[in-house]
Amino acid sequence: MNKIPPAPRGWNKTISDLLAEAQRGERASVGSPEVDWARDFERSQVPSGVRFPRRGDVYEAKTDILVHFLTAWAVPYTGGGDGMLKQGDRVLIHQEPAYAEPIAVYAKPIDYARVEHEIVPADVLANPNYSGFYLSLKTVDLHSHFNLVLEKEST
Repeated sequence: MNKIPPAPRGWNKTISDLLAEAQRGERASVGSPEVDWARDFERSQVPSGVRFPRRGDVYEAKTDILVHFLTAWAVPYTGGGDGMLKQGDRVLIHQEPAYAEPIAVYAKPIDYARVEHEIVPADVLANPNYSGFYLSLKTVDLHSHFNLVLEKEST
């Protein structure tokens, strides 16, 4: 495993910032070490005392909230977009986060079929290669816009 060099003094870019730079053509690619620095910066912005999500946790939306979703396909492609979860919608953290203190996690709505038809575009749902969707939720959004209603027990 390669050691990541320290971030430049004053580093304050997020992963979204790096991706936006790539889309604007300001950088050819997005990768290490910049992504590592961005992840560390974003983690430093999470308020102290915030409980980081774990697999098996269930959260409930306090209000309607715009979320990002990703689509899975039976071909080498990933799509996605944004959609609205309604107040009271519950989500399950269905994968163990890649990091002990994740800045974002993947989740699936408890009422998967209803939410799928509300936020995934009809043309995507009709595509025979479409294989489902999942949500990408930031830890700070889970803390601010959701209530933890079922906590995975510590092992």
